[in-house]
Amino acid sequence: MNTSELADLIKGRRSIRSWLDKSVDEDKLLQAIELATWAPNGGNQQNWRFTVVLDKNVIKSIADAVQVRADYVASLPEASQLGENLALMLKRSGFFRNAPVLIAVATSPYKSPLDQISAARGKRDPKIQQMSEWRSVANTRIQSVSSAIAYLLLVLHQMGLGAVWMTGPMQAKGDIEKILNIPPGMDLVALIPVGYPAESPAPRERKPVRDVTQVIRGLS
Repeated sequence: MNTSELADLIKGRRSIRSWLDKSVDEDKLLQAIELATWAPNGGNQQNWRFTVVLDKNVIKSIADAVQVRADYVASLPEASQLGENLALMLKRSGFFRNAPVLIAVATSPYKSPLDQISAARGKRDPKIQQMSEWRSVANTRIQSVSSAIAYLLLVLHQMGLGAVWMTGPMQAKGDIEKILNIPPGMDLVALIPVGYPAESPAPRERKPVRDVTQVIRGLS
């Protein structure tokens, strides 16, 4: 694959929220996840876990749990002040209930040497405390699992499948973890509904690269 072909693959991917009523081969899903695990990750700890849900009843139970939480938020007086767009979004929080597949992504804690030193020194060392606060902005385990999810979405797209990366359902994190029996010490961080696309969303423009890039050049 040359750079032009890779560019087409990346730019052709869309977030898909509607799927055909067609099963997805389990081996294909496992192949996509295996490729996703080659993503860069902190300390090569590979502290991610993927739960592939093919049982439609389980998917619907998860969607129901998410919708219950969303309905509660929608019932709050503060929600009505944020406009119709929020109300519509909350009303459709369980839209993925008809997805043929749901991949739940979880991760275990990551502790760097600095994290261990920080835990030992507590708040008595302001410099270490500040460094820890800076590191917390770029949470290592979230960066690691996010890179794997990005790989996974591209592979699924290349396979002709459509998916969407969801973090909104984390409002029902505890409920979903119970339904899926996520092991202790692991935290659910994302849900990815998958299937054969039943829609073709139009591309969304990206900001020009020069608007989001700074180049620091040496003296010539």
